[in-house]
Amino acid sequence: MLTSHELLGFMSPSWPSKFSPASTSSDKPAYRATLSAVAEARKVRPVFLERQPRAQRHAAMLATLTRPALELVAGNLIRTWLLKKHTPMLADFLNALGIPHNEGVVEDCPKRWTDAKVRAGVDALLASTRLRPSRSISTPSMA
Repeated sequence: MLTSHELLGFMSPSWPSKFSPASTSSDKPAYRATLSAVAEARKVRPVFLERQPRAQRHAAMLATLTRPALELVAGNLIRTWLLKKHTPMLADFLNALGIPHNEGVVEDCPKRWTDAKVRAGVDALLASTRLRPSRSISTPSMA
């Protein structure tokens, strides 16, 4: 399974423009914390990044968040994005897996899932109107 920083490494360069502006308006503390962590990793002050054009700043943030040292920050960013922007999708997936949750927040996540449950969860997402893939998606074996 990919870690958070590895997952961000596979993101499209256009992803920050879809993600970060939403984060700045809906969850300023999370955005500021991410910006501060990226600035520290790049050995610059946060104001240096803030003064950059948004597209350039977000590209630099994404590139920096792919570093293993920023695993915790990358994980928090992904979790915040899912919980703030995609709560219904997250809840649908967890329901399909049979995992109890409170608005997408899981207290006790199972250690292992069966392939059948994961496939059922992915199928439920693909069948919903919230997620329409532009190409076929296959799920790797989780064993």
